[in-house]
Amino acid sequence: MNLSPKQIVGQLDKYIIGQDEAKKAVAIALRNRYRRAQLPEEIREEITPKNIIMKGPTGVGRTEIARRLAKLVKAPFVKVEATKYTEVGYVGKDVEGMIRDLAECAYRLVKTEKEEEVKAKATRAAEKRVLAALYEARKADKGDTAKEVFEKELRDGLREGRYDGVVVEMDVADVPQPMELVPGGASISVGSIFGDLFQNKTKKRKLAVKDAMQIATDEEAAKLVDDDAIKAEAIYRAENDGIVFIDEIDKIAGKNNHGGADVSREGVQRDILPIVEGSTVVTKYGPVKTDFILFIAAGAFHVAAVEDLIPELQGRFPVSVGLKSLTKEDFVKILTQTENSLTFQYGKLLSVDNINLQFDMGAIERIAEIAADINETGEDIGARRLHTVMEYLLEDISFNAGGGDYPMVDLVIDRRYVDEHLAKLTGDRNLKKYVL
Repeated sequence: MNLSPKQIVGQLDKYIIGQDEAKKAVAIALRNRYRRAQLPEEIREEITPKNIIMKGPTGVGRTEIARRLAKLVKAPFVKVEATKYTEVGYVGKDVEGMIRDLAECAYRLVKTEKEEEVKAKATRAAEKRVLAALYEARKADKGDTAKEVFEKELRDGLREGRYDGVVVEMDVADVPQPMELVPGGASISVGSIFGDLFQNKTKKRKLAVKDAMQIATDEEAAKLVDDDAIKAEAIYRAENDGIVFIDEIDKIAGKNNHGGADVSREGVQRDILPIVEGSTVVTKYGPVKTDFILFIAAGAFHVAAVEDLIPELQGRFPVSVGLKSLTKEDFVKILTQTENSLTFQYGKLLSVDNINLQFDMGAIERIAEIAADINETGEDIGARRLHTVMEYLLEDISFNAGGGDYPMVDLVIDRRYVDEHLAKLTGDRNLKKYVL
């Protein structure tokens, strides 16, 4: 997608409030990818992404910025926790796993796109299989009806969804479940070990027509696409468009470790270094070069500082941006201006039980004020505090709604309702039951 940095920031503004410095940095990084792709190959090989470190408290949009950025351009994206890795020689997950995860993500992304292209043809082939199974299940009902007439009736019913709940028996692919050979390691399918032994193996299953249609469509689509071409495209996408978000990097930024549980923190940094600098990681889809993958690291950096990372790793993240704590005004915007805001989500949830939930501006301002106040006086968990406050506020309504066929009821939450139902919350700050 050919978007200017300003257009990218405009798209991010729909989902993330504030944090203009971070949005600007990632927008420039994304645009530079497009610029690089337009250059001759000999120049393109010399230009590497300028990786980014985001510093700021939890819940202010670090992960969401990276996730939305990847979604915007349909780029392979993985989020990993730096604390989950151990250096080579320790039991646990090695850092190359993040690139294997990225390759897996890229493969699924490309596979979905290719299967979507052949969906119409796959649906027709799947329909034939399901109709044959449905005919066998319902032929006792045929009576004297001609086969052609009965099949047309079944086909029409299948397309209209009249037979969705009917159980049929059908041959489906017998795919071995992947198994994890080493705790925290890669999952390996039995089929990938024994090759053709499991190829084209099927088994009979009893399925509802709706499920049978979905499984058959997926199987037929898989037959129509070239798996080798998908793997090649996935590797290319991972190498040139991939985004790896390394969270909690501040937790491995420590100096003068003298044994104990933190003994491998600097070792993990040294293991991450070649991945970020540019190396080749072998994945089940082929070798992936990491030279042009965009790495975005993030952490609160309350105790450690960016300068506590080893110098070599600092040098591989030349762009450093700070994210600010959210204010009352930010919370008001989050509740009113973002797409699929919390107020919108709760409104949709309770509409299922015939409650038309509305929030007036006084209520929204009071909710924002309470969330900001609790963040200031307690742990600052950013926008996640709104989940706590909203759940507490709507607890009685959510509990008492439902259980009968009632007409739609209009319910407006005003400032007085907020004060009444959050009095205990603002009084004793007892949020433990809601903070995960």
